[in-house]
Amino acid sequence: MAQLDTIEGEIEALFDDWNAALQSHDPKQVAALYAKDAILLPTLSDQLRKTPDMIEDYFTEFLRLNPKGTIIEQHIRVYDPIAVNSGIYSFATTVGGERHDVTARFTFVYRRGPAGWEIIEHHSSTMPGA
Repeated sequence: MAQLDTIEGEIEALFDDWNAALQSHDPKQVAALYAKDAILLPTLSDQLRKTPDMIEDYFTEFLRLNPKGTIIEQHIRVYDPIAVNSGIYSFATTVGGERHDVTARFTFVYRRGPAGWEIIEHHSSTMPGA
């Protein structure tokens, strides 16, 4: 069971890495966390992003909102070399100088490769009624 706890801790820390990449305001740094074959179904776009360039393009726009994410609830399941983290998170964003919070559902699917864990699927959608 100690092995599983260690992997779950690694998966939990991947969100912190992703959130730190958002704080860099560098879309290339964020996009680098995604596998070359990753799929992104983003929160604030109706366009499915299925190439590294499309993913980077989304984050170019999203980072203009100065997002900072906080996990409210998460559920980690490990099927090594695949792991899934899903739950609810919120983002503090800034629009026109005013702070806005966005609450969304998320699913990150990670694959462990030679270079470590990478995002292969990321789905984020605002909460109904939000």
